[in-house]
Amino acid sequence: MRVEIWSDIACPWCYVGKARFEKALAAFPHRDEVEVVHRSFELDPGRAKGDVQPVITMLTRKYGMSEAQAQAGEDNLGAQAAAEGLDYRTRDRDHGNTFDMHRLLHFAKEHGRQDALLQLLYRANFAEERSVFAEGDERLVELAAEAGLDAGAARAVLAVPDAYADEVRADEREAARLGATGVPFFVLDRKYGVSGAQPAEVFTQALTQAWGERSPLRLVGGDDTDACGPDGCAVPRHG
Repeated sequence: MRVEIWSDIACPWCYVGKARFEKALAAFPHRDEVEVVHRSFELDPGRAKGDVQPVITMLTRKYGMSEAQAQAGEDNLGAQAAAEGLDYRTRDRDHGNTFDMHRLLHFAKEHGRQDALLQLLYRANFAEERSVFAEGDERLVELAAEAGLDAGAARAVLAVPDAYADEVRADEREAARLGATGVPFFVLDRKYGVSGAQPAEVFTQALTQAWGERSPLRLVGGDDTDACGPDGCAVPRHG
């Protein structure tokens, strides 16, 4: 079974939702038969690469809330993250464009390190003092190397603005086609969708239901008499 997760590194609920989903997956009896694929979704695609600002400033300008309201929201998110065992800095975080991070995640996917890099990007953005936005490409290269990727290759990807850009855009178009207007957005075997950072129990229910409703293969046209297998090929029969 395949689970696709649309998310953005700048999304705190994606950070929390990933932990809740993984809690459910760890207890799922068929977890070793579940493939998890992370897909790209930008919450702020129009933001210029160098446009970095404090999270509180971004929230007040984008949603028209007061600084006190924005800070209260961050404090609530910090409590939600802590409940899942996650570190979360509720003060002095910043916000910026995530397109290059998504490009790098597609590169990491090719090398089997996508989940590792995503988790490191989340940690860097939500838990560490160093900015994942303001320090430029070298910060992303450091994280890529920590995830087990070749630093030189990661640097080369970031140096070419079009590298993996089509893959990022394709993910975003697919999200729109599936009706995803926000993230995190989980799709199980292209049959069931789960929107938001739901409790682990909801993910458990979704995994169980999707697994139980997988359709067994139905053969058309009889048995496999005229076929090849481990013991050789069937000899054509003549009347």
